[in-house]
Amino acid sequence: MHEGSNLTTAEGLEALKADLAVLEGQGRREIAERIKTAREWGDLKENSEYHDAKNEQAHLETKIVRLREKIADAVIVQEEAAGADGVVGFGSTVVVRDQDGVEQTWRIVSSHDAAPREGRLSAESPVAVALLGRAPGERASVALPKGKRMLMVVSVS
Repeated sequence: MHEGSNLTTAEGLEALKADLAVLEGQGRREIAERIKTAREWGDLKENSEYHDAKNEQAHLETKIVRLREKIADAVIVQEEAAGADGVVGFGSTVVVRDQDGVEQTWRIVSSHDAAPREGRLSAESPVAVALLGRAPGERASVALPKGKRMLMVVSVS
């Protein structure tokens, strides 16, 4: 794993660029229109619509800057579905069992694509970091906010 980098697939990078294009195009146009309309309503000092639109514009520009930074820092990683060695890698789907016998299935993805409740775990998350490179039957200890958990890799695909 690359420390401090934004790991992503080529498709993930394209999705980031598409998000940026929407924010820079449609997003900016909509805010500019709201500001223009609010200005037409008169005195800007007491015009809450104008101030709301300007605040929203600031938030939009912050999002744009963060997205540009993510794109600039992106490290494209090839997805590694379990190969002949059968170990957990970026793009793998892994089934794990915790010490209570509860099984969970996760796909290891970029932080941009992560959605743990939907079964997509960021490769930079503590659980994924502990699982990367492990084969079925191996155990991994993970420190989580609720305490330490022991996970056993059931399968990798």
